[in-house]
Amino acid sequence: MPDLICDTSALQYLHQLGLLHILTALAEQVTVPSAVVAELPASTASLPQARELGEGETEVLTLALESPDAVVVLDDRLARNVADELGLWFTGTLGLLIDAKRKGLVSEVKPLLDRLQLLHFRLSRATRAAVLRLAGEVE
Repeated sequence: MPDLICDTSALQYLHQLGLLHILTALAEQVTVPSAVVAELPASTASLPQARELGEGETEVLTLALESPDAVVVLDDRLARNVADELGLWFTGTLGLLIDAKRKGLVSEVKPLLDRLQLLHFRLSRATRAAVLRLAGEVE
């Protein structure tokens, strides 16, 4: 199992779903950078629609460059694009939920997607359908 380096949004959403425990079940080591820890106490339940990299994303990516076998956990599109350009492995909240189902840590992904959308998680119909297909829950 690769190590995970987590950004703020995935931690917030997994916390709101009551699923923080899947991180330690999916990885030997989970790293939360200090900037992410600082963002968590200062943030609200709904994430701002920031377009620039925040301190948390920047620190996650910096740590990942020092740990090339780690997987970074990012939901922000710009941060994911930067991770891709840097050749880093990455996933997001949705990828963690799919992995959790595959490992038997959650029984269904669909109700979790429903709850995420109530929490203002941005999820297109196409992405929702793709996630459900990957989770074996064709809509």
